[in-house]
Amino acid sequence: MTEELKNNKKERLTYRILLLVLLALLILFGIFFFIKNAENKSLKAEKEQIRTDLQTELDSLLNQHNRVKTEYGFLADSLLTKDSIIQANATEIKQLLNYKWEYYQIKKKLDRLRVVAQGYVYQIDSLYTVNKELKEENVRIRESYQAEREKNIGLKQATEELEELVTEASVLRAYNIQSTGIRYRGSREDETDKARRTDGLKICFTIGENTLIQPGSKDIYLRIARPDNVILIYDITDAYTFEYEGNTLQYSLKKTIDYNGSAQDVCLSWKKRDLNEDTMEGRYNVSIYADGKLIGESAFELR
Repeated sequence: MTEELKNNKKERLTYRILLLVLLALLILFGIFFFIKNAENKSLKAEKEQIRTDLQTELDSLLNQHNRVKTEYGFLADSLLTKDSIIQANATEIKQLLNYKWEYYQIKKKLDRLRVVAQGYVYQIDSLYTVNKELKEENVRIRESYQAEREKNIGLKQATEELEELVTEASVLRAYNIQSTGIRYRGSREDETDKARRTDGLKICFTIGENTLIQPGSKDIYLRIARPDNVILIYDITDAYTFEYEGNTLQYSLKKTIDYNGSAQDVCLSWKKRDLNEDTMEGRYNVSIYADGKLIGESAFELR
């Protein structure tokens, strides 16, 4: 075999080896591309399923909200502000779903929107109850008027009862009243139910939501009665008094709040003028007043 034939044979062998290597690389690249493509399809399908579930949840919430609006009719007109908040939040969530969305961010906004929608249902249901009572009372008044139209006194009394119902529905209410003794240690306050350790009292409560009340400044008065029924006061002058059912009462504590119709937490503290004075053991009664009405009562014990 000549040298030239040997070289040709060697070149053909090298060429075949290169082809085999290239073919192997192509096969490996194809396998990698297939696996990666399958993973991307799976992730895309999972992401699309999550988006669909969130969209379904949002649609269900909005459908329920719209059913409530339709069911209660004109009463929903009094809650247009809250309805606009719900619609704005729903629009924002839709935009996140349609364009740039993040699961946990949307889930958080959906949960917050659900709370607002539940508050809407609770509030409109309260309005419906009050409206139903007023309608029922109005029906009774009309029936009484038809039966005894000559009895103006009876008609006047029924009208006054209707007005009283509206007045009662427009009264503030205090609930979740929590009272405790306080022991002062420098700037720190420690709760205690031991009379001998008590340097002061702390009373916290919630002023309830009521959209029938005109928003504005409200004076809240507290009367704290000791076990011997003596009212705790700082001063016996008229500066520490208020009017209740035609009587002038002394108050222990007073706080002015800015009421906007929403529920509001309030806390007031009573501090003994003489920290060396013994605190009386027994049952203490707390009465809360506003707008000339008793709006809440509670009691607690110091041992």
